[in-house]
Amino acid sequence: MRLARTFMTIVRFFRRPTVYDRTLVIVLCLPALISLVTGVLGMTEMLPSAVAYLVSTPFLLMRRNRPLLTTGAVVVVDAVSIATGLVTSSNVHSAVALYSLGRYTGGRPTAIATGAAFAVYAVAMEVDRPGVNSWLSALFLVGVFVGTGQFVRLRTELRERTTREAADAAVRAERRRIARELHDVVAHHITVINALVGGARATLPPEQLVTRDALASAEQTARQAMSEMRRLLDVLRAEGGEGADAATGVGTDRLPALIKEAGSAGLPATLTVTGEPVELPAAVDHAVYRIVQEALTNTRKHAVGARASVLLTYDPEAVEVEVLDDGVAKNDGTPPGFGLGGMAERVALCGGRLSTGPRPEGGFRVHARIPLESA
Repeated sequence: MRLARTFMTIVRFFRRPTVYDRTLVIVLCLPALISLVTGVLGMTEMLPSAVAYLVSTPFLLMRRNRPLLTTGAVVVVDAVSIATGLVTSSNVHSAVALYSLGRYTGGRPTAIATGAAFAVYAVAMEVDRPGVNSWLSALFLVGVFVGTGQFVRLRTELRERTTREAADAAVRAERRRIARELHDVVAHHITVINALVGGARATLPPEQLVTRDALASAEQTARQAMSEMRRLLDVLRAEGGEGADAATGVGTDRLPALIKEAGSAGLPATLTVTGEPVELPAAVDHAVYRIVQEALTNTRKHAVGARASVLLTYDPEAVEVEVLDDGVAKNDGTPPGFGLGGMAERVALCGGRLSTGPRPEGGFRVHARIPLESA
């Protein structure tokens, strides 16, 4: 077992592109180095071909990142060697370069480079051996290796596309499963709450106006939550899932209604808008609304006797939203939730930054700045 793991570790090491290419060049250079040493020792007829071979082989180190340059350099050196009689035919490094051309390029550049390589080889072979079927030999040499590279490239792309489509299908199935669970659990309980609140309001005596208004506000909030939940379920069920933020139907235009709802729930709040309002991208528009909504919700949950103020500022390059409150934090042992983390995620997805924390004069501050260009 240990031997097998060691073997697999070695295999994985040599499958790294950089290691593989360097090892390939070293292996291909060994015969030429032997020939070079032999030529120096006396067999001078092998010396020119070994030098030509060593000149072109190191270009294979660039075969993945710059296949066109690699192929051009190898083909030129190879063709000159054939035309001058240094070698009688192309070598292994030529096959590797032509294969890399087909494997790592596509479209018009591949066609142009293939045609140029074919013409160069055909002319070089014709100069070396006139009358021999040089054009057919050049066509076979270039076509086989470039075609093999193209075949491997297309097969790899097809396999990656199949894997990606399978992953997308799994994501869509998971979205539909989440939608079903949300409908079965959350939407059901919201409906029950709405019905119970409506029933309680209907049984109140007419003189209990304050309680009746509070229950009416709670009933309206439950209905709005149910409406947003249905829209979110439609988004989750959608095949592409695009436009998720916009499909919820909330944005900066609903901030006045949100401020009014906060007042009805016992949190006095004000909204101030500065700058020239512009149409925001859907993701930014939705994020601003959710930041204000979450900040006001946190104030109602965690502060006593608080009042809140919301400042929305439009700049040419960004939009800023700031939510301040002057309440005293509750010490009831309630564990922190995920509201601030959710705000940070929304702002980060829009390319902005979020700052939160207690104010020196008391209360809490939430401030977000989202650049419009990044959005």
